[in-house]
Amino acid sequence: MTPGGGSGPMKDCEYSQISTHSSSSPMESPHKKKKAAPKRKWEVFPGRNKFFCNGRIMMARQTGVFYLTLVLILVTSGLFFAFDCPYLSEKITPAIPAIGGILFFFVMGTLLRTSFSDPGVLPRATPDEAADLERQIGNTEDIANGSSSGGYRPPPRTKEVIINGQTVKLKYCFTCKIFRPPRASHCSLCDNCVERFDHHCPWVGNCVGKRNYRFFYMFILSLSFLTVFIFAFVITHVILRSQQAGFLNALKDSPASVLEAVVCFFSVWSIVGLSGFHTYLISSNQTTNEDIKGSWSNKRGKENYNPYSHGNIFTNCCAALCGPISPSLIDRRGFIQPDTPQQAAPSNGITMYGATQSQSNMAAATPLLQSEPSITSEELPLPGKTTIGAPCATLTLGQPTPPSSMPNLTSETGLTDMIPLKEEHEGHQFLTPEEAPSPPGMLPAGSPITHSHTMHVLSLASQDSLHEDSVRGLVKLSSV
Repeated sequence: MTPGGGSGPMKDCEYSQISTHSSSSPMESPHKKKKAAPKRKWEVFPGRNKFFCNGRIMMARQTGVFYLTLVLILVTSGLFFAFDCPYLSEKITPAIPAIGGILFFFVMGTLLRTSFSDPGVLPRATPDEAADLERQIGNTEDIANGSSSGGYRPPPRTKEVIINGQTVKLKYCFTCKIFRPPRASHCSLCDNCVERFDHHCPWVGNCVGKRNYRFFYMFILSLSFLTVFIFAFVITHVILRSQQAGFLNALKDSPASVLEAVVCFFSVWSIVGLSGFHTYLISSNQTTNEDIKGSWSNKRGKENYNPYSHGNIFTNCCAALCGPISPSLIDRRGFIQPDTPQQAAPSNGITMYGATQSQSNMAAATPLLQSEPSITSEELPLPGKTTIGAPCATLTLGQPTPPSSMPNLTSETGLTDMIPLKEEHEGHQFLTPEEAPSPPGMLPAGSPITHSHTMHVLSLASQDSLHEDSVRGLVKLSSV
């Protein structure tokens, strides 16, 4: 190319066609980006819980006492089956080890079911739900206090509902950002609100609530039977041996029986007493939390009664032990839905490339992209406004846009070296469509550009802005 920006032929000017399938292209569709593997909800669970087997098992964090429970049951039952059952089955009946085995497996099954299940955890409020609830509470308190500031929030926040003629207060949980439903409470150890909360039992390593209370009750009841069963037949074993060889010799022949008797003796009182207490609670349809607080005690007034009782013991027991188990509300094995990508605006099946940054680069390096109506040479120029003397070039249908990696032509040297300028009136220089270079494979030179093969890339507002910026830039370059 001749120095000084003459009208000689262009040389050493190459264009590289853009590849829309390249992952490094800045104009790639946002839907083709790699998505991270979705996490399950138990991985980001806000409570203090442990999860195993990909969220299938849910326990409290403090599980040391639970392992002690397992060891005591396994060791005591193992010694009984190993040292006492062979002698008892031979001297008395083979049904003894069979009954003991049934009780043992039932105890272990109910224990694991209680420990590994969701006790009825209530999901916490989302940020939007919490904000809406805070707004409602603020409005209510403003009305109650006769002020509009909303800065004073007297604790505790409560609501009142009527259940079977009895007024029940619903307390607001500041951790979960919800009003707890009736009979629910927040466990300080697990940091969760639990539906129909009974108590947190360290012996099973979990909270006891609506979804696992029946299994907890069957566990302590069956464990009571197993403890009494082992203790009774261990004593029977020692007595039978002492009749044959004396008491001391019987203890020497079966030392494991002594250990079993000691463990069962100190355990049976607490286990049997706990079973009787929960039998009373089930028969009256109460929870441990309600009984300790005295929620339905007659000491609070003659009109205070339990609105959840069905009126008779049999119906209360059936409701607690035979009713359907409600599904878990936290869906701990569900996937966290990623943010939905913003869909591009429809363009009649034509893929539109580019962004604001690439469009600004193209505006400085390429002819004006414009759709109908276009400025033509037949239009009369307005006074004090510079116009272009030929129709503005447009892209044909299906052609990709010029690459964003084209050389920047906004500087004087780049513009004079690559694009010849044509002198016009008053010393100004403009770029005409005939003189604009066409990249190979983009816009063939000499091909007619008609309005029937155009596509609307920019809106009318952006076209006007782009047109004015292009004319203003060309005027500045020509004046220099």
